Formats: sequence, C-alpha cells, structure tokens
Amino acid sequence: MNPVKTAMKPIRRSRLRLFAGKRYFTWKRYLQWLTRPGKKAKVRMANPLDYKAVSHATPLLRSLRNVDMQLQYNKITNLRLAAGKLDGLLIRPGETFSYWRSIGKPTRRKGYLDGMVLYSGGFRSGTGGGLCQLSNLIYWMTLHTPLTVTERHRHSYDVFPDERHYHR
Repeated sequence: MNPVKTAMKPIRRSRLRLFAGKRYFTWKRYLQWLTRPGKKAKVRMANPLDYKAVSHATPLLRSLRNVDMQLQYNKITNLRLAAGKLDGLLIRPGETFSYWRSIGKPTRRKGYLDGMVLYSGGFRSGTGGGLCQLSNLIYWMTLHTPLTVTERHRHSYDVFPDERHYHR
C-alpha cells in the first residue's frame, strides 16, 4: 500500500469533537484577527490598476462523479458573492490580506447557496460550498507576484475527483 495515501486518510471524529473543534478553531481565528499586529488590507479601488501581474481562467463546471450539477451551479453564485467582496481590494506594502476575514462567514442570509463541501474524505452539500476554488485561485496568482504567503490551509486529499483526473 502506498504510504502517502495512508497518511492522507481523514481521521474519524465524533460529532461532539467535530462540533467543539469547529467552534474552537473559529473563535481562535477571530481572536487572532483582533490581536495580531499589522495593518489589514481594507482600501478599495473603484477602477482597476494599470498593471496586471497575472491572470488565469479556471473552469467553473466540471464533470464530477456522483455530484449533483445543481451544487456546481450554486457554487457559481457563491463565487460571485465572494468575488464581489474582494473586487477592488488593494493590498499595499506592509498590509495583510485574509480571504475569510474579507468575505466573512458564508450564510444563507447573505445569499450563499448549497454547494459541494469536502468533508472527511468525501463531499456533502453545505452553504457556501465551492469557495475553496476562489481561495486556491488567489493562492496560485499570489505565487506569481512579489507578495508573501504567510498562512494557507488546504485540503488534505484530492479536491478534483473528476473522471479524467489521475494521480502520478
């Protein structure tokens, strides 16, 4: 058996542990936002800047096994809402950009829909599903700029279970 695949297997946790862990790490993040030194990127530009550092196009719809296409259409809505929160945000020298702090918690009240959420080695439907696609795109684009990535949380298993995707 491949040792990499074994190490990537999600850890099974009780419902209580999952509930408590989510609350703990959410509040820990909020506390860090309040106490961490440094300026947060908040300034918004009405017009785009003259210089484009990098651009990229990523497919919004994919042929996925056992996934209701409505979840992907909903993901497009979720991405539009999140991109609207980020559009025009300027990151100046010495400032920090936080994806989740900028877009906030995706809720139904804010218009977010159920999309595909990766969960415990599989997927399920969840409010705001698909937003990781935007955060992954921002990360990829950041790697092509002089900006420094100071923190990143990624999925621990294959996030693209499409029919033509193979591991090497």
